[in-house]
Parts: sequence; C-alpha cells; structure tokens
Amino acid sequence: MKQTNLRAAHAWSPDGWRSLVLDCGADGRLAAPADTDSDPATAHWVLPGMANLHSHAFQRAMAGLAERRSGAADSFWSWRETMYAFAERITPDDLQAIAAQLYVEMLRAGYTHVCEFHYLHHAPDGRPYADPAAMSRAIIAAAREAGIGLTLLPVLYMRGGFDGRALSSRQTRFGHDVDAFLRLLDDLRREEDASLRVGMAFHSLRAVLPEAMAATLAALPDDTPRHVHIAEQTAEVDDCMAVRGARPVRWLLDHANVDAHWTLVHATHLDDAEVQGIARSGATVAICPTTEANLGDGLFPLRDYLDAGGAWGVGSDSHISVSPVEELRWLEYGQRLRTRSRNVAADASTPSVGETLLRAVASSAADATGVPIGSLECGRRADWIVLDENAPELAARGQGDVLDSWIFSGNRPLVREVVAAGRRVVENGHHIDEDRIASRYRACVQRLAGAMRDDANGRSGV
Repeated sequence: MKQTNLRAAHAWSPDGWRSLVLDCGADGRLAAPADTDSDPATAHWVLPGMANLHSHAFQRAMAGLAERRSGAADSFWSWRETMYAFAERITPDDLQAIAAQLYVEMLRAGYTHVCEFHYLHHAPDGRPYADPAAMSRAIIAAAREAGIGLTLLPVLYMRGGFDGRALSSRQTRFGHDVDAFLRLLDDLRREEDASLRVGMAFHSLRAVLPEAMAATLAALPDDTPRHVHIAEQTAEVDDCMAVRGARPVRWLLDHANVDAHWTLVHATHLDDAEVQGIARSGATVAICPTTEANLGDGLFPLRDYLDAGGAWGVGSDSHISVSPVEELRWLEYGQRLRTRSRNVAADASTPSVGETLLRAVASSAADATGVPIGSLECGRRADWIVLDENAPELAARGQGDVLDSWIFSGNRPLVREVVAAGRRVVENGHHIDEDRIASRYRACVQRLAGAMRDDANGRSGV
C-alpha cells in the first residue's frame, strides 16, 4: 500500500517543527513537501523514521537465555560462549524467520531502517553454503518481507585475537579471507535498490590483521559505509595496547582514513584525545545503551563527546530491547547515574533532552546508513512515523514537550503508524503481516530451543 499526500499538522525534523504535506513519489522518496496552513491535518505528530545503527538479528531469539549465573565472574566473555552455542544451530531459513520477526518489532517501535552487522556467513562446520551468500540473502529477504530499509554490513572476521590466533571451532562459520570477502560484497551489491544498501564491517581490530584491513579498504568504493566494533571492553583496550602499542580508537585513527563513511560501534572506553579525534573525523558512534548495560560494558562519555561536536546514533545490538525510546532514555539515564545530575544531554541552545537526542540520531542517519534518510525533505526516502495523538501520555502536550513525553513518559508504545519507503507497514500499532511472521518465528525458536535442550541432556548423560 502506498501512503501519499499525508497532511501533518506537526512534522518534526532536525530544523524544528512545521506543518507539511508529505508527497511520496513512485521511487519511494519524498517529492516536494509543501507548507500548508489551511489543509486539515490527517496526522498530528509526525517524525522522521528512526535508523537502528547496529543489529545482530539472530541474537533476538536468544534474548533472556543468558541471564543465569554461570560462574563467579560472569562477563561479556562468558555471555559470548552462550551466544556462540546458539549461533551454531542457525540455518538460512532460521535466520530469515528470526530477522523478519525482529524487523517487524523494529518497525512497530519506530525504526524504519536497520544496519545489520552480519557475521554468521557459513555452515556450522565453517564450509561455505552452495551459495556463499545464502545467509546474507536470508537477511535481505527478511527485510523485504517486513518492509524495513536495510544497510547490510557483511563482516570480515579472520582471527581470534590481537595475537593473530586462528578462529576457534565456534567461530569458523564467521571467517573469510580478503579475496572471498570482496567477492561476497561484489555479489551482494547487485541486489541494491531503494531500500537496500550494501556496506561492510570489520568485526573488530582483534579479528582483522592490519594488512588485511588495509587491503580491504583499498578495494572498496569510496562511499561504502564501513562499521567496526571498537573499545567495547576494557580487556580489548588492554590487549590492543599490549600488541599494537596504542588504544583501539587511537590506532584506527592513525592507520585508516576515518571519515563520515565510518561508524564506530560502542567506542565505550575512550580517553580525551580519542573523544576529540572521533569528533574531528566526522565518523558516527553507534551507542547501544540497553545491550551495553546488559553485557556490563560500561558507559559512553556522552557529555564530553557532545561538547566536542561528535556525531552519534543508537542501535539495539543484541535486541534484549527493540525500542529506540528505551535506547535514548537509558543513554540519558546512564549519564545521570554517572554524574548524579539531570538533563545531561541538553544544553543552553536546546534545553529539551528529547529534542537533543532526536536531533542527533536524525542528523547521523544518512552518513551511517549510506541512505538519504533522517529528515522529511524532498529527495529523502519517504520514511516517517505517526505518534498516537490520543495516547494519555501525550495529553496536553505541545511542540515544546511532546518529544520529551514520548521518550520519558513510560513504556507503552506510542507509535500509531509507520511508513517506510512510501509503504505503510504499521497501521494502528500493528504490522500488516505480523501474525504470519510471528507464527513462523515461534516454530523456529521452538525447534532451536529443543535442539539446545537435547544437546545439554546429551552432555549431562540424561
């Protein structure tokens, strides 16, 4: 279904609120939005669609399965072993079922585009499928099925640590050499369209040797979106300093042409010079507050980064939450707990915390995704969300406080409709195909859970 000629009484962009008529062209982009004072509104509060800058889709199906104490020192690294055990069972059909369900949830929450950081490439024994791009195509199919925009980021993953050790048996399905990886990218680029952009990612500095990173970067088109996990854990920082003689972000800034096409995921542990360096580079930081809290990563130095003028957005990463509102809320709340103060993200020029947060994620969306999104302007993709003006949480709210109320007034979704690339995919809070997609997802997860139970019983001799 095409959504055209929407009359928005209050349409928000990083430049502020306006009354607009939103016209969607046949190419899924906005065509000449017009100011209007006289036409009656058919939607009250309209916002640009949100970009989710970091996703591992398969992890949605294991949310809640790693919350039992496994030893005296549970950490990111013990969680990772649980994740590996889950990942080794997933087939292309499973991945499509899980990703489609996740993308439906994202759309209902207000995300209209997702950057999928995809490293689950091969069969569990590490051998490529008959179609080496089978798992990537499962992600593409899921995004098209759900109707969400996708920046697919196939991941180069070559080593098990900074010391260059080989991948472990549980990591072999992630691995590529540089030539095979570049062939994968070339193959997938043939599928690009208005809703699909193919970028790339380095899993992390520990997973890619410097010469492989340099060779890969030299072969990429200049405008390729390029993402990397970096400085998520203090152990990663310590290992990088021990082997490469520099902190991870410092090393990357010194050895790559980091610019606006780069997105640094997490970047949790930074010194002052790294904060300034990222901001000067024009790169975006993808902050994932709910996952970073769940894994015990730490808190990003938000206020210092804002003062440096740095670009940033949010992602839902491991999907223990699939809500841009919760990511933004907990980004601010983490800073409040850290500083024992309030309204940390706001400043004198923009006293509203909600507007400060929304402006940042909207402004970074196009660079991080490689797609013209983030604002309700002519030529941008026709992505928008309509808030429920009848929600009690928004009663008596005006332009000055509706964004703060949306983010900070509770946990009930307030998104009524969602349009992605000109197609209305959420109506009255429901995705147009959610029942079928959810039914297939439940069957998939029941099968995966049964296999895990059988394996666990076999190991224990039951």
